[in-house]
Amino acid sequence: MEINSVVISNKGLEQFNTILKDWIPKNASIALACEDSYIHYSPSIEHMHLTLNEKIHPESVAARVIQTRMKSDIVVDSSILGYPYFVIGYPIYLDQKIAALIIIFPSTYTPEKKEPYRFLTGKQEDTWVPVPVEEITYIESLQKRTWFYANNELFKTNFTLKELESRLPEFFIRIHRSYILNIYFIKNITKDITTNFIIQLKSGIELPVSQSYINDLRKVLEF
Repeated sequence: MEINSVVISNKGLEQFNTILKDWIPKNASIALACEDSYIHYSPSIEHMHLTLNEKIHPESVAARVIQTRMKSDIVVDSSILGYPYFVIGYPIYLDQKIAALIIIFPSTYTPEKKEPYRFLTGKQEDTWVPVPVEEITYIESLQKRTWFYANNELFKTNFTLKELESRLPEFFIRIHRSYILNIYFIKNITKDITTNFIIQLKSGIELPVSQSYINDLRKVLEF
């Protein structure tokens, strides 16, 4: 089989699945991604209704693994399957090309809880700066990249919002598909003429709250 110029036989794929099934949990699913596409998907019974697009999403675990060539994991929200599920990716090589081995775990699997990040290392041109999370005002996803703002400075990070959402302290809250906010920098919350919530920060910056995150915001801030 040749996909995206990557040569891999059906027998090779079967052997891959057989080996992995010996150590991954029952009802886990396996996917292989190379370059910008998924080239193999072996779903378990639990994930039969979970389909992978042919093209890799830029914020997916597969994209991050291929970009960084490092192991990556994430807890995906419940909007796809109706319950959260855990995904982990490993960098591998197929036909001398960097690829990603993706394991989608069953709902019964509980990943080891990790300590919240105490700082993020941000990049400014050719300089990397570790920034304590308490100093971060908000984090933004813009043009397929992630940026965070601290002490009136802008930094770039390789983490996606979805990855950060599960590893930041509890005083950070997702308010929009493009924003995660440090609640200690909120000045006030108002509504615009369409009754959508707007958060004004102490710096004067205004951020929108999307409908899907309003209940989370109300619960955290108790209003």
